[in-house]
Amino acid sequence: MSFRDDNEEGRDLRKPFLHTGSWYRMGSRQGSVMSSTQVIRDSSVSVVLCVLIVALGPIQFGFTCGYSSPTQSEIVDELKLSVSEFSVFGSLSNVGAMVGAIASGQMSEYIGRKGSLMIAAIPNIIGWLIISFARDVSFLYMGRLLEGFGVGIISYTVPVYIAEIAPQNMRGSLGSVNQLSVTIGIMLAYLLGLFVSWRTLAVLGILPCTILIPGLFFIPESPRWLAKMGMTEDFEASLQVLRGFDADISSEVNDIKRSVASTGKRTNIRFAELKRKRYWFPLTIGIGLLILQQLSGVNGVLFYSSNIFSSAGISNSNLATLGLGVIQVIATGVTTWLVDKAGRRLLLIVSSSGMTISLLLVAIAFYLEGVVSEASQVYSICGILSLVGLVALIVSYSLGVGAIPWLIMSEVCEICFNLSLFLGMRQIS
Repeated sequence: MSFRDDNEEGRDLRKPFLHTGSWYRMGSRQGSVMSSTQVIRDSSVSVVLCVLIVALGPIQFGFTCGYSSPTQSEIVDELKLSVSEFSVFGSLSNVGAMVGAIASGQMSEYIGRKGSLMIAAIPNIIGWLIISFARDVSFLYMGRLLEGFGVGIISYTVPVYIAEIAPQNMRGSLGSVNQLSVTIGIMLAYLLGLFVSWRTLAVLGILPCTILIPGLFFIPESPRWLAKMGMTEDFEASLQVLRGFDADISSEVNDIKRSVASTGKRTNIRFAELKRKRYWFPLTIGIGLLILQQLSGVNGVLFYSSNIFSSAGISNSNLATLGLGVIQVIATGVTTWLVDKAGRRLLLIVSSSGMTISLLLVAIAFYLEGVVSEASQVYSICGILSLVGLVALIVSYSLGVGAIPWLIMSEVCEICFNLSLFLGMRQIS
C-alpha cells in the first residue's frame, strides 16, 4: 500500500482550513521561468520569510504580556479599579491561554498550522477591540480572556510550524525566533505605552494579527502536516518552495515519509503507556522546563515592571520599563545566535544559575529597603541593587529559560504525542 493510500482516511476527515493557492506548485515545476519566484529560490530566504510572517503571532503574544505594565495607573484611575481587580485582569490572559493551548493540538491537527493561526487571530482582534471600548471591568475581563485564548493557540502552533519547516542546520536559530518575537512584542507595548493612552494602545494591539491574516495566504502549509494528511503533491510542492526550486528534496521527502509512517502508528497513547521511558522521559523534560520557566516569576516582572520600578525608587518607571524591554530583546537576539553553537544544555545551566543569583539579589535588596530608613545611604544603594538584579534576571532568563523550552518542546516532545498537553501545563503553572 502506498504512502498516499495509508493516509486516505485521514485526508477525508482532515483538510487544510487555509489553502495557499497554486503559486508555489507552479513555481516548483517551472523553476526560474517566472522572475517573481527568484526572491525565494534560496531556501534560507524562503524559510526566513515564512518564519518572519508567522512571528507576528508571538509578537502579538508579547504585546499581550506587556500591555498591563504601562497602562496600570491609567486603567485603575479611569475605571476606578482596585489593585485586586487589575491583578485579575492581568492574570486572565493566562486563563484564556490555558484553554487555547489545550484546544490547539487537535485544532492544528485537523485544520493545519496555518488554519489554526488564522482562527487564533480572530479572538485576539475581538479581544483588543473590546478592551479599547471597555466601560467597566467586565469588558476588560472578557477582552483579556479572548486575547489569552488566541495567544494559547499561537504559543503551540508557531513553534511547531517553525520546527517543521526549518532545515536541520537552522532549526535552533529559527526556533529561537519565537521567543525573540515575544520580547519584541513586549518592548513595543512598553514603547508605545509611553506615548498613547491605554485605549489607543489596545487598538494598536490588533495590528500584528491584522497583518498576519493576509500574510498566511503567501506561505506554504507545513510539509510534515501535509504528508501526515496524505496530500503527497501538496507536501512535495511545499517542501520544494521551502528548500528552493533547484534543490534536490528527494532525500528529505523520504525521511519525512518514514517519520510520518512511524509516528502514525502511535498517534493515540493511553495513560498506562506513559510508564514507558520513550514517553515519560520527554514528558518529564517538557513539563519540567515549562514549569521552571513559569515558576521563575518572570511574568510577574514583565506584567508589573513599572510598579516594581516605582517601588524601587525609580522616578521614571515607564522609561525604565522600556529599557528593560530593549535589554530583553538584545539578550534574546544573542541567544538566537548562540543556541546552535553553545548548545541547549549549557545555555539552560547558565540561564538558571544567573536567574537564581539575580532573584536572590532582588529579594535581599527589597528586604533591606523595608528595614532601613529612607534617608540612609543603604536605602539608595538597595534601590540600585534591585534595579541591577531585575536587569540581570531578564538577561539570564532571555539567555536560556525563555527561549529554549519552546525549542526543545517542538524538537523532542512532538515525536511522542500531542504537545497541547504541554502548553496546557505551562499555562496552569
